[in-house]
Amino acid sequence: MTSRQQLSFPRQYARTQRYTLGVPRAFTVSPDGSRVVFLRSPSGTHRANRLWVLDLDGPVRERVAADPEALLGGAEEKLSPEERARRERSREGAGGIVAYAVDGAVELAAFALSGRLFVAELRAGTARELPVRGPVIDPRPSPDGRHVAYVAGGALRVTGAGGEGDDRALAEPEAEGVTYGLAEFIAAEEMGRSRGFWWSPESDRLLVARADDSPVQRWWIADPAHPDREPVKVAYPAAGTADAEVTLCLIGLDGTRTEVEWDRRRYPYLARVHWSPAGAPLLLVQARDQRTQLYLAVDTASGTTRTVHVDEDPDWLELLAGVPAWAPDGRLVRIADEGGARVLAVGDRPLTRGGLHLRSVLDVGDNDVLVSASAGEEAAEAEIGEIHVYRVNELGVERVSEGPGIHAAVRCGAVTVLASARPGEPGTTVRVLRDGKQVAEVASYAEKPVLSPRLTLTESGPHRIPCAVLLPSTYREGDEPLPVLLDPYGGPHGQRVVAAHNPHLTSQWFAEQGFAVVVADGRGAPGRSPGWEKAIKDRLTLTLDDQIEALHGLAGRFPLDLERVAMRGWSFGGYLAAMAVLRRPDVFHAAVAGAPMSDLRLYDTHYMERYLGLPQEAPEVYAANSLITDDGLSAPENPTRPLMIIHGLADDNVVAAHTLRLSSALLAAGRPHEVLPLTGVTHMTPQEQVAENLLLLQVDFLKRSLNMA
Repeated sequence: MTSRQQLSFPRQYARTQRYTLGVPRAFTVSPDGSRVVFLRSPSGTHRANRLWVLDLDGPVRERVAADPEALLGGAEEKLSPEERARRERSREGAGGIVAYAVDGAVELAAFALSGRLFVAELRAGTARELPVRGPVIDPRPSPDGRHVAYVAGGALRVTGAGGEGDDRALAEPEAEGVTYGLAEFIAAEEMGRSRGFWWSPESDRLLVARADDSPVQRWWIADPAHPDREPVKVAYPAAGTADAEVTLCLIGLDGTRTEVEWDRRRYPYLARVHWSPAGAPLLLVQARDQRTQLYLAVDTASGTTRTVHVDEDPDWLELLAGVPAWAPDGRLVRIADEGGARVLAVGDRPLTRGGLHLRSVLDVGDNDVLVSASAGEEAAEAEIGEIHVYRVNELGVERVSEGPGIHAAVRCGAVTVLASARPGEPGTTVRVLRDGKQVAEVASYAEKPVLSPRLTLTESGPHRIPCAVLLPSTYREGDEPLPVLLDPYGGPHGQRVVAAHNPHLTSQWFAEQGFAVVVADGRGAPGRSPGWEKAIKDRLTLTLDDQIEALHGLAGRFPLDLERVAMRGWSFGGYLAAMAVLRRPDVFHAAVAGAPMSDLRLYDTHYMERYLGLPQEAPEVYAANSLITDDGLSAPENPTRPLMIIHGLADDNVVAAHTLRLSSALLAAGRPHEVLPLTGVTHMTPQEQVAENLLLLQVDFLKRSLNMA
């Protein structure tokens, strides 16, 4: 690998938005199996997604159904503050058409551009604007394709799909802080619920969430680089404080309204809503401590609900994609933690066992359920970092995906779109199957990375911690041991040890700078078993113990210089990196902490209370896990290690106050450190120059700190 290539990776990585541009995504299969709809930008460096259709009947071909640049006449895209917030919650860095929704026949698609409403006729390949009040958020056609509902100004509105000019409000906010049809902050950031309204199968009414965030405390996010600008006011529900009040109502197109009733005092979190022709509207509601949740069926005539099932757990209940749902025969489909395993249950019967660890439900068919799963604790052999697609029914389990990798799927009827990322090849391959046989492949326009990972997937230590080890391409057996860089996320919902090529590219680039890079997914990370994930209850610090266990377990098998060990990470990984040098300076000699949580009382309710409870009830637990209350800060026997802290000042998720409080605590304890503030940067770093230079600054700091030539 040449020096020019090594230096070019940060620029390419930033320009391609981590090699995500040009990758086809967001697939929808039509019920008749004649076409597949998806998003893809026209090149690996072009940000604006187009809406595409893959025709499967007759000659197989791809065609553009909607081009945002043509629809906007070449004008630059303008986003409302509400749309920017939605994209931040979903970590969406692309532009153009970033989301769309379709009618029941997948003949009409609706999407928003620059706050304007557009629809595309997918058979004809034409697109047009509907004149409505904006800025438009989350437009969705009715199943019959006759109407489009959307949110504007906090109101749920509906208009005719033909552009008849009958745009009208079905529900409007009665006071400041009230919205109809939008997911509140906690639902979008932590529950995986990005929607706030759902059409009935008959297209005559909608289930609509009303969110009132007036009880939520207000925070102010300022831009110190522009003191002339007013700070942005955000409603942020920090641990132990009030959440938004969420209710649900049925609203007819004729204006009739029926409130949906459940015990919102005991179950305030509306986690999931499912409405299909297979049964009544289905809700999943959680208690605030997330140890109990109810599956509720809604009587659409009265708004009353009946309990279909109850889940309880002494630690917490995980929310997973695709469930709950009704099977076509009316049985409840859910994912449950039973007998030490995460299993698929249909009705009262679990259909999988401990050999599989369920990740999500992808499709509920007439004769089976399509699921995403990884190897469980009882699997015959470890499949480190692999995620596969399976068909499950009363007769057993059948794997659909083949070969090591990360596989995902979308299915409708006989047609399945199977996306596979593998460790030995860059990018993602997307194949379209009909009755299990390939009929097409969707092209990817993503750029080919200038490097490839020299990757070893293995396990380490008594806990068999999944690890990825990456060495420089120039390293040869017998060479001197290498300085070590641990590069984890290391916490809940963030699996980093995966059997795929592109997720390890940044780690490989650091390896090319002279490091042996170790990525470890210890307890708390997803993918193995409920017990593995829930071991961190009340002790997030256990994640650091597992990083050390993984490091020491690998030292005898790989060329690791344990006298020069550093850690870098972002978000939870940043918290872990800062904790590494503060609590275990005997092991770690330098760290780069990006957007670290430091005062855990500043983080949000649904996330932090899941692991640590309420801060007013367990202040000692929060103190034991927070960095600013770390006894090691003032312990004179603990050596000071170089620490660089990086934080985006516009971050509304892990707010900059975390870093400012940590820096103040370090200063008070006489602990030298560096702080790098990023003006105008949120929890993501989508700006090309910022993303590129962040990598270069980090490697320079680490080399200096570890005395590398």
